[in-house]
Amino acid sequence: MRFWSLAIAAMVVFAAALPTGAADAPAKRDDSASEKLGMKLSLQCWTFNKLTFFETVDKANQLGIKYVEMYPGQPLKPGSKEKISRTMSAETMAEAKKKLDDAKVKVIAYGVDAIPTDEKGARDAFEWAKKMGIEVLVTETTPNEVLDKLTQEYGIKMALHNHPTTWQPDKVLKACEGKNKLVGSCSDTGHWMRADFVPVDTFKKLEGRVLHSHFKDLNEFGKSAHDVAWGTGRGNMKGMLEELKRQGYKGYMSIEFEYGDLKHLDENLPKCVQFFDATMDELAKSK
Repeated sequence: MRFWSLAIAAMVVFAAALPTGAADAPAKRDDSASEKLGMKLSLQCWTFNKLTFFETVDKANQLGIKYVEMYPGQPLKPGSKEKISRTMSAETMAEAKKKLDDAKVKVIAYGVDAIPTDEKGARDAFEWAKKMGIEVLVTETTPNEVLDKLTQEYGIKMALHNHPTTWQPDKVLKACEGKNKLVGSCSDTGHWMRADFVPVDTFKKLEGRVLHSHFKDLNEFGKSAHDVAWGTGRGNMKGMLEELKRQGYKGYMSIEFEYGDLKHLDENLPKCVQFFDATMDELAKSK
C-alpha cells in the first residue's frame, strides 16, 4: 500500500508540473532518488521515430527526462534532410549538440548501430562517441580484441542489444568471456519477454555484465506482446529495479515504447516516468 501511495502522489505532482506553454519547457520532475542511486532514466529516441531529433528532445524535456539515447537515421529537425548518424557532418553534429545544450538534455547512448571491427573504423566510431559525450555504444556487433581494447582506452561501454532471436543471455555471456567489464549487455526487457525470458531472472543471470537497458513492460509474454505503461504489465518492473539495485547497477534505463501513435505515447509515457520515480524513491529509502 505504501508503494502505491507514493506512486499516486508522484502522479499528482507530475501531472501538475506538465508544461502548458512552450513545447520545450521542462517538467518539474523530482529525480533526486534516481540520481542518488545512480540508476537514471533516459529516453531512446526511437520511441518518437515519427518525429525529428529536435522534436524528440523537446518531448524528453516535457517529460522531465534529462538523458537521451540517439538512434541512426532520425531526421535532425523539421524541414532538414540531415539525419543522425556516426557519419553526420561537423555542422550537423554542432546543431545537434546546441539543441541538447539549449534544452539541458545530455545524449548518453547511441544505437542500435554496427561498430566497425577494424582498428581505423572502430577508432573513428569511438572518437565520434567521445566528441558527442556518449557513454554507451549500443550494438549487435560481436566484440573482438580491437573493440575490447578501445572500450578501455576511451572509457566507453559497448552494450550488446538483444532482439527476440539475437544476443540471448548465454550468447552475451559467451561473447564477454575474456573481455573487460566495459563490454556487456544492453538488456532489452521487452524483447526478453517476447522470447519468453523472465526479466528479473535474466538480469540475475547477466549480473556483472548489465551495462545499459532498453527498459520495457509488456502486456504478456510471447511474440505478439506489446508495450504498456510501466507497472501495469507482466514484466515485474519493480522487481527488475530491485534486482538492479541489489547488483549495484549504475547506469541508464532507456524508455523505448514501441506501441501506439503519438497520442498514445503522450498518455502513457508520463505514467512510466511516474512509476519509475515512485519506485526509485522507495528504493532509495530502503536498505
